[in-house]
Amino acid sequence: MSIITKYNRISYVYDLMESAVEFLKFGKWRRMVLSDMDGRVLDMGVGTGKNLKYYPGDCNVVGVDISPKMLEHAKKKSQGMDNVSLLVMDGEHLAFRDDSFDNVLTTFVLCSLPEPIDALKEMGRVCKPGGSVINLEHMRSSNALVAFIEDVLNPISTFIMGVNINRRTVENIKKAGLEVLDERNLGLGDVFRLVRSRSEKQP
Repeated sequence: MSIITKYNRISYVYDLMESAVEFLKFGKWRRMVLSDMDGRVLDMGVGTGKNLKYYPGDCNVVGVDISPKMLEHAKKKSQGMDNVSLLVMDGEHLAFRDDSFDNVLTTFVLCSLPEPIDALKEMGRVCKPGGSVINLEHMRSSNALVAFIEDVLNPISTFIMGVNINRRTVENIKKAGLEVLDERNLGLGDVFRLVRSRSEKQP
């Protein structure tokens, strides 16, 4: 089953499935990351639009997602938001020119993309020199026991949700040619992290 089919299928219950963790943690982290955004922002893998309410009104947001059904829910949330536009698009093949955005970000997205390094390369390509690539993600822990548990559970997670819970995301960011500027642990030790990086392009 393709990632598009999986997310189209669960789009109607996606927000309900994550409502508890969204209330307890995710919403707070989104607010922390997004409330001071400025300029033109690409929200890659915008999904059902959970990020949208946290952006400042003077921030120009372009949200893309590969699942049309997920975007239908995001469009409902974006009603009345003149600063938001939403497009169906593959994050691994972005249809934007180089240096199109001041900031490019993902929130819990890189775990489900088939080729995350390709997506990160695209994020760096469309981000302006001096701009930020921001990834709020869960990833493989540096703790051996936690990582072992993630590895054991990963086949189940990928089969049910198409989500990889053991990706080495910081390594992938570096492999994509991005320079890591800041890495912050948020929850479950270092499973949930906020990583800020930039392209090697000079401003």
